[in-house]
Amino acid sequence: MKSVAVFCGSSKGHDPDIINEAYLLGQTFAKRKIDLVYGASKLGIMGEVARGVTDNKGGIIGVIPEFLMTKEIVNPDVTELIVTDNMHKRKVIMYEKSDGFMVLPGGFGTMDEFFEITTWGQLGLHTKPIGILNVNGFFDHLLDYCKTMVSRGFLKQENLDAVVVDDTIDGLLEKMNNYKPLPAPKWLNKERL
Repeated sequence: MKSVAVFCGSSKGHDPDIINEAYLLGQTFAKRKIDLVYGASKLGIMGEVARGVTDNKGGIIGVIPEFLMTKEIVNPDVTELIVTDNMHKRKVIMYEKSDGFMVLPGGFGTMDEFFEITTWGQLGLHTKPIGILNVNGFFDHLLDYCKTMVSRGFLKQENLDAVVVDDTIDGLLEKMNNYKPLPAPKWLNKERL
């Protein structure tokens, strides 16, 4: 992977391990020559990942809708800043610019991005790896809930298995690099995309 979109919080939260791991992820990206694609803010966990990249002279593509530029503080250190008309276009551009997706702790916005990109994969609209960095078990309850969706017949196990999970950066990157995508659904007509 040459570029990875990171979905994570615009707040830092209260866990210093999560904050440190976010910075370490950015540092790792820079050292491995992986460009960060993210929401362009210098705040929160987003800002920590970006700072890790910047401090180690890596590349950053920031994508932000115009209406958020007055609410969030845009990172002045991005290599490329893309301003979109709305949130949906932001997600599409982040998708287009990325070879994979990584989810770190965050709130509703992070979950929105995670579930949308995962749904696109389930529908066969993309075959890029999706990984969850499960720092200090942050996503344990979410993963348990996903298992409940499987056990109650609302989600196929193969679709849950398509999301790779690890509690270390190196482990997650290895799983993402070795990811084997599911075959596209038989009903999918690619010409309609």
